[in-house]
Amino acid sequence: MTAANWGNPPDLPDTLCYLNGAFTELRNAQVSVLDRGFIFGDGVYEVLPCYGGLAFRFDQHMARLDRSLVELRIKNPLSRAEWAAIARRLALSLQDSRGAANQLIYIQVTRGVALRDHAMPADIMPTVFVMVSEMKLATPAQREQGVACVTAADFRWEKAHIKSTSLLGAVLARQISVDAGAVETVMFRGDHLSEAASSNVWVVKDGTVMGPPKDNLVLEGIRFGLIEELCRAQGLGFELRPITRAEVLAADELLLSSATKEVLPITRLDGQSVGQGSPGPVYQRLYAGYQQAVAALSA
Repeated sequence: MTAANWGNPPDLPDTLCYLNGAFTELRNAQVSVLDRGFIFGDGVYEVLPCYGGLAFRFDQHMARLDRSLVELRIKNPLSRAEWAAIARRLALSLQDSRGAANQLIYIQVTRGVALRDHAMPADIMPTVFVMVSEMKLATPAQREQGVACVTAADFRWEKAHIKSTSLLGAVLARQISVDAGAVETVMFRGDHLSEAASSNVWVVKDGTVMGPPKDNLVLEGIRFGLIEELCRAQGLGFELRPITRAEVLAADELLLSSATKEVLPITRLDGQSVGQGSPGPVYQRLYAGYQQAVAALSA
């Protein structure tokens, strides 16, 4: 590999992206090697699902971006209207050029470019990067049969509520399930459920949907609020509290939620069947409600 193409493989897509105030092809976008996102992972991100070019739960994603930026003492460089305009243009560009029915908008804000020093430099310009890709949802087979997951200790840091670009812990956790041929890694801090490598985890017992409390040990997925809304609409119980490993193993149903998984049933955990070993009635009701919420975007 020559210096000309080192780290810049020729097959990068020509999809549109946004970088520091300008739109350009993704394969041509470049940032400084002294960007603190590259050096320290000093930045935050959001992943915004779009259905037919329409952003889903946009305000909730922007609120979480604000919370993460506040934690890092980075001023949000754009208004919500500006974020919305960028996301809309990128989503429609992929829909028009590639025929992608649904899109994922990846937003990243780093502290910016400065000489390497652990201390936070003052008055530097944040680096803003936004790209779009096709959103690949769960397959019909996964929805019909459910998915297999494995468990592991949650070895990540104690500020999991920040959607940080420092994702090595999540990468290592996700690889555990990849190596096992599973879809996700369900993690525990000691004896209590936290979350999966890139998803939230829900425990269903006796018609109540339960998740861990919203604290610094769990990233509050955007579907936290949505799952609660769907449960209320469906007459299901909803509870956030510490959940033990024994409760997870004795669950009637286990569910994953994320932007791309939406709501997805876990039917095998560490090789053992969950509940009846097939997607359960609570999953079916929540998934149907989720699809109604998506359909309401274009109503």
